[in-house]
Amino acid sequence: MVRIDVLKHLFNVLAVVLLGAVAFIFIAYGLTYKNFSFIAVHFQMLVWISFAAICTLTFCEIFLYLFNKQALFKLLMCVLIFLDISAVIYYVLCITDIITKITTVEGLRAFISQAGSAAAIIYILFSFLQVVVLPVPGSVTIAVGVAMFGPLICSVYSFIGILSGSIVAYALGRLVGYKAVCWIVGKDAIDKWLKKLKGKDYLILSLMFLLPLFPDDMLCFVAGLSSMTWLYFLVMITVTRAISVFSTAYSFDLIPFNTWWGIIIWIALLAGLIISFYLVFKYSDKIDKFIKSKFKIKGRKNKKVTAE
Repeated sequence: MVRIDVLKHLFNVLAVVLLGAVAFIFIAYGLTYKNFSFIAVHFQMLVWISFAAICTLTFCEIFLYLFNKQALFKLLMCVLIFLDISAVIYYVLCITDIITKITTVEGLRAFISQAGSAAAIIYILFSFLQVVVLPVPGSVTIAVGVAMFGPLICSVYSFIGILSGSIVAYALGRLVGYKAVCWIVGKDAIDKWLKKLKGKDYLILSLMFLLPLFPDDMLCFVAGLSSMTWLYFLVMITVTRAISVFSTAYSFDLIPFNTWWGIIIWIALLAGLIISFYLVFKYSDKIDKFIKSKFKIKGRKNKKVTAE
């Protein structure tokens, strides 16, 4: 039994080292593509920075694993996997010379239009995985989508991918249970959010899905473990995702970050979101009771209790 445990630990450590090595190799090979003046001038510096960053990430991963920090370990493991995928994609774009065609927004959109339905399918799939697996904020995915497709088409594609991913994440929490979700997301994170949402899951979760200030992708798993019913979740997630996706996409398209008035608007929006959350949280008991009465929801314990 001890020997099996040792082999398991050795395998996990070697897997981390392998993921780090793959990321560095493909980044380094991608950097050998020196058609960009910045890369050509700073090639050695970029290689050493990449090497140092990946080594640091790999050592942190091993340290977290050895000290049994499972939540952070799995989070960084997702980061490494995402880094590997990005490095491979970057390398392929370089060796095929596609990267020279997408260095501007106009060039990117022209290339996407040539790719046809394949680009749309890949983007929708990435939006889906961003909710279930990949540690990428939804706003980042939408910002890239706006550059690729424009705000309207991006909103439609993002909504399809994010909504389907949200439903799958909720279903995993609801049908598979507490232990499986803990493995995917991390026990510490799940327990923390279940404790915060106890007795207020309908209101607080709905608000968190609507506001771009919270890890709403992870909260889909939490919703599956809460007392939230399928009917309420489907209605709530459809409405909140539609509002958040379309508003985020058009905000990126209409409100610039490089002007004084654009920065003021973003600050005002952020302040408004924070104030709204504070006011709703303050009167959360009354609002949550109202919501449950409208949906005729009876009290139900979190699935965490039965899982333990």
